[in-house]
Amino acid sequence: MFYYVLKYVVLGPLLRLMFRPRIEGLEHIPEDGAAIVAGNHLSFSDHFLLPAILRRRITFLAKAEYFTGPGVKGRLTAAFFRSAGQIPVDRSGKEAGQAAIREGLGVLSKGELLGIYPEGTRSHDGRLYKGKVGVAVMALKAGVPVIPCAMVGTFEIQPPGQRLPKIKRVTVRLGKPLDFSRYEGMENEKAVIRAVTDEIMYAILGLSGQEYVDRYAAEVKAELEQAKKAARRRG
Repeated sequence: MFYYVLKYVVLGPLLRLMFRPRIEGLEHIPEDGAAIVAGNHLSFSDHFLLPAILRRRITFLAKAEYFTGPGVKGRLTAAFFRSAGQIPVDRSGKEAGQAAIREGLGVLSKGELLGIYPEGTRSHDGRLYKGKVGVAVMALKAGVPVIPCAMVGTFEIQPPGQRLPKIKRVTVRLGKPLDFSRYEGMENEKAVIRAVTDEIMYAILGLSGQEYVDRYAAEVKAELEQAKKAARRRG
């Protein structure tokens, strides 16, 4: 119930007023049945824009940190994400990745829409980074299509570290569903799941027009953080 209150009464109208989202390819979202919507991730605002414009409910795998923050702000954030039907995902370690896949498959088994950011984290510089293979595993195991999605302009309205977004128009592009039924029964083959993941990322790239980096975003972020710490020690 709270999901629809947010969508139609609270956040939805506010987001449409602030960002006047230009929506392209909405017809590619199936009217019913399970599917994965896989998109780039440029801003905290991404979590709310897509649910606001889709006719159907969509459940995102959200990072666990949104549910474990300290203080009043942390509790309010956790309550908000839970009420909106979002699922916490621990992103540390291999077993955490398997847990995320199980949660995602649970959503798909109910014939629902699952939203996922294959990069695994927000882009810190606006570029598109290498996708993690969980999206491919879920698509192959569940036998569902993947709809590529690109947020355009959300990095400019709210880059990482900026608390309040700028009021500026954004675009949401949805591509044609990707069918991977040709790989049925091959979800455990590493070469196949890597190829499927790369095909999904290439489709997102075609919609977003971003610069692509063939490295994981989390690795690049960690290197940058280490470099900053080293610079502070030298200073």
